Amino acid sequence: MESLKKIIHIDMDYFFAQVEILDHPHLKDKPVAIGSSSKRGVLCTSNYVARTYGVRSALPTSKALKLCPHLVIIRPHFDKYKKMSDKVFNIFLQFTNKIQKVSIDEAYLDVTDTDLFNNNAIEIAKEIKRRIFLETKLTASAGVSYNKLLAKIGSDLFKPDGLAIIRPENIEQNISHFSVSKINGVGKVLQKKLEKYSLRTFGDLQNLSKLDLINICGEYGVNLYYYCRGVDHREVITSSIRKSLSVEKTFSESILDTTDLKIKIDHLYSELTQRLSKYEKMRVKSIFVKIKYDDFQNTLVESSVELSRSKIEELFLKRFKQRVFPVRLIGMGVKFFVQKDSAQLALPL
Repeated sequence: MESLKKIIHIDMDYFFAQVEILDHPHLKDKPVAIGSSSKRGVLCTSNYVARTYGVRSALPTSKALKLCPHLVIIRPHFDKYKKMSDKVFNIFLQFTNKIQKVSIDEAYLDVTDTDLFNNNAIEIAKEIKRRIFLETKLTASAGVSYNKLLAKIGSDLFKPDGLAIIRPENIEQNISHFSVSKINGVGKVLQKKLEKYSLRTFGDLQNLSKLDLINICGEYGVNLYYYCRGVDHREVITSSIRKSLSVEKTFSESILDTTDLKIKIDHLYSELTQRLSKYEKMRVKSIFVKIKYDDFQNTLVESSVELSRSKIEELFLKRFKQRVFPVRLIGMGVKFFVQKDSAQLALPL
């Protein structure tokens, strides 16, 4: 029988806001959000005090201030967050080199072959959390399990500063009460679709055959069939040659107004360029945009023009005008030139 892996998922708690509060400790118990203070701006994230008012990431600033008039909004300082993130990832490297960076504040660690703490993944996770707080004064939440799916679910169970262990014993029964929304890839649109079939929990999914789920969700139904049973064979990917980079956002409510779309595009473009700053030696081959409509139809359009906010917006609006229908998700990204030997091109962006 194949031995089980030992995977830890670390997720920093309200990272941007927590970093800012370090510099402004008087804001610790106040509702704080990071983002644009402009009425047409949007928020990057918020602390847990703000979330009790319904203030969350990607929320328009104007709406956030209606929900929480005394909300403290701080302009983002990405250089500061990057430096703090580097400290956290350097801590990870003291425990394993099998690290998959998901974002600036989130990572999977494969500690299956680690000798530290007698290869006890729970103790390793505790020590990582302790070291992060000792060296940065920031808290993180951790999930420990035998695959990536369950480790990520675990890190979200007891936020902030939480630690959850999901063991393989009686796994189908033990996870049957979890909401389908805990599956990475099940957004609000797919969740609503599943609700039409009264599929709200892992247990509900477990009652269906693989073919049933394929008929409902297409090819992704295969993933759901296994995920709801705690089965996930994805590896922790430590490095790869990046061929593209993209960002996307699913909206809590469908958008039909062009002005609202432009605001969302602007926010997402800022996120894209921020992430691209790490790949300035890569040469962009083309840009692309993605739209997912309220009726689950997708559209993708690509162009070889130079990357700019105006070109991205032009692609979006041109395609949107061809089918004016409520939009649930937008995405955008770039594709890179990659040499045949897979070496990165040392060319300017």
